[in-house]
Amino acid sequence: MTSKHSTTTTSGSQIRTVKCPTCRKPVPWIPESRFRPFCSERCRLIDLGAWADEAYRIPETDTPEP
Repeated sequence: MTSKHSTTTTSGSQIRTVKCPTCRKPVPWIPESRFRPFCSERCRLIDLGAWADEAYRIPETDTPEP
């Protein structure tokens, strides 16, 4: 039984796959995957642009002042 994050090759060895954070396409987790965890340079740059535009934020917790 295989998990949803792995694939079996013809030689019987398993290669772990992850979903691209941008487009959710499966990406093999191997050194030859140049843009991992992204599927392509395009998806990598979309994510970088989101960080640069401050689209991703860590939620601030309000602490009462003494």
